Amino acid sequence: MFELDLRAGELRRNGSKIRLQEQPFQILVTLLEHPGEVVTREELRSKLWPADTFVDFDHSLNAAIRRLRDALGDSADRPRFVETVARRGYRFIAPVSHPTRAAIESTAAVQRSEQEPAPTSLRETVPSATVISGHRNHKWQFGIAIAAVLTAGTLIGLHFVQPLAVRPSPSQRRLTANRPEVPVLNATLSPSGKYLAFADTTGIYLRQVDSGETHPIPLPAGWVGKPESWFPDDNHLLVTTHPRPGATSSLWRVSVLGGEPRLLADNGSSAVVSPDGSQIAFVRGPVSSREIWLMQADGEKATRLLGCNGCFLGGLAWSPDGKQIAYVKQQYQMGSFWGFDTQLEILNLASNRSEMLESHVGPALAWTPDERIIYVAGEPPPNQSDSNLWAVRVNSRAMRPEGAPERITNGAGLIAGISASADGRRLAILRRTLQPNVYVAQLQDHGTRLSTPQLLTPDEWYDFPTAWTADSESVLFFSDRDGVFHIFKQAIDETQPQLLVGGKEAAALPRLNPDGSMVLYVNSRSDVGGIREPQSPHIDAALGIQQLMRVPVSGGPPQLVLEGRGINNLQCARLPSTLCIYSELAPGEEHFYTFDPLKGKGKEITGAAIHESDFYSFNWSLSPDGKLLAFSKKFGTQGQPAIRLFSLVDAKERLISLPGWAGIATLDWSADGKSLWSTAFTTSETGLWTTGFDATGEWTLLKVELSGKVTPMLRERKMNLGWAIPSPDGSKLAIWKAAGTSNVWLAETR
Repeated sequence: MFELDLRAGELRRNGSKIRLQEQPFQILVTLLEHPGEVVTREELRSKLWPADTFVDFDHSLNAAIRRLRDALGDSADRPRFVETVARRGYRFIAPVSHPTRAAIESTAAVQRSEQEPAPTSLRETVPSATVISGHRNHKWQFGIAIAAVLTAGTLIGLHFVQPLAVRPSPSQRRLTANRPEVPVLNATLSPSGKYLAFADTTGIYLRQVDSGETHPIPLPAGWVGKPESWFPDDNHLLVTTHPRPGATSSLWRVSVLGGEPRLLADNGSSAVVSPDGSQIAFVRGPVSSREIWLMQADGEKATRLLGCNGCFLGGLAWSPDGKQIAYVKQQYQMGSFWGFDTQLEILNLASNRSEMLESHVGPALAWTPDERIIYVAGEPPPNQSDSNLWAVRVNSRAMRPEGAPERITNGAGLIAGISASADGRRLAILRRTLQPNVYVAQLQDHGTRLSTPQLLTPDEWYDFPTAWTADSESVLFFSDRDGVFHIFKQAIDETQPQLLVGGKEAAALPRLNPDGSMVLYVNSRSDVGGIREPQSPHIDAALGIQQLMRVPVSGGPPQLVLEGRGINNLQCARLPSTLCIYSELAPGEEHFYTFDPLKGKGKEITGAAIHESDFYSFNWSLSPDGKLLAFSKKFGTQGQPAIRLFSLVDAKERLISLPGWAGIATLDWSADGKSLWSTAFTTSETGLWTTGFDATGEWTLLKVELSGKVTPMLRERKMNLGWAIPSPDGSKLAIWKAAGTSNVWLAETR
């Protein structure tokens, strides 16, 4: 049974809430207003996006329809609810009833028992609609509650109820329209709200917000940077220069009218000017130990405020009175499903005391004159690729929140940046999208050269390769093309994948057993405490019990291998070795165990456990001969990232340093076991926040030989570059690369 509560903006099935974003929500309401009739794409466009809104309409509508179907458990191929009418639009195909208001009010007070037999006809349908007081912002003129009963046919009840008074959401419109190959790197709104300064790979630009007139800011030849903040005069910018590989960024004062930039500080980033223009707060220090600093507006009297060993600090925002600074602290946490623990904290400059306000926040903040801190919060599955803005009112003197957080936006994409006008009425929002797909590249000249990667999965789903079949002809990957992640197999000469593992639950990380006859994978069991749905608007995932499963590579029914809490990764060696290993996460640690694909769990590997302060979880790989475990170490000698090699034969270990790189993103052994494939990035900012990508840095696929020789094999500045999985014969790599867009939107309260 489905229920849609308009005033709460919630879709429920048998009482359990299903996440449905605003655009899919509006599409559902529009379709239900015209049951059995075709609603054209243009009608939906005018309904969802006002005339002054510029958006990639086709992509956005397709994504919204897909999310609606995911929420309803519907299929485009065999629709039960929403039917696609080719080249025209969409039609709601289930029967719709219109009960009286009295019936609605009656059923709002008394719920039908879940054990009561389902009705067999529309005339017998008694709707089950709970009228819930409004607590989210929607621009609706009436309320709807629908009850869907799936019997031999599908019955839908459409009910109209009176709305509650709600606060209007801010209007939004697009300010930039950069193509994916020229993403917006950063943007900041002027204190007056009249100008937007933004940077892409071609320069820094100034846009008049109301007229749309845009022109480049005159800068010296070869000078490249990105705007961080405005000075109060609306004429000067605080800009961070793009660092070279291995170099630190610096802070400059730049006039929007042109002229020579003025250096304010070396080794600085994530900077913001105080409301009165007298001070600048910024972040400096190595990625392993970030610090917040304060200096005068002219760069003098720089003072360290606080530091955090092993933390990333950023998203700085000044309080309206200039007496406090809000910031985001992100700390790697192995016991967290999302990999990082992020907190919104406030620092009182007079007392030098910090307090936490919120957890599970994103990388950007703004503090408005009405004492609200605006922050980023991620959406729960199935919309985990999106984030939105929330606001919490703050008692500055007590340094604590007042009241519940309030949602501000409800859109698609990841928010990477926020800036506000001085009066708080306008917000500039930098949104980024990410589209990972599987690519295949050929290894040439005895593995010393890589061909141009060719796209294997040309679709809009999230596709991640993790293995090949034993004959090196097909790639195994997991994808959300069924609404949740399932496992697929696709030959490199075919255009469509074959489903290997489906079902209602998420399945991921397909790997081969030693002889290549079985696919091993991880299945999250919701009935035994797997990833639970958040109980708040913030991501609040907890580690739960996962199943390690097996299925024949040719297809067939899956079988259980073992169960474990926080299973994080698994790999097997190749014959003649029969070793298989999996890891489990615990708060702050990761432990490693052997297992047999037929018999189940073995024993813990002594000495292999790692701690979060030194290593990144998931980033480990088992050599093909089963003798070595490789881990990506955050910092080896002299603060450089390194690869730790742990011998499973004698428990000895050694490090391979990677000088000149900010960090290691992934690790996988080569087919012959003589080297490792690793993706690395050039700036610390590239890997900090899960905002899709940071085009100021550079992703590079490295071939790291056991001798310590490092060879760049593939460089990528315009796309994210993920891991590389070699085929068993060593002739090919399956790589995931992610395209995306990055543009600025304006949210404005009337």
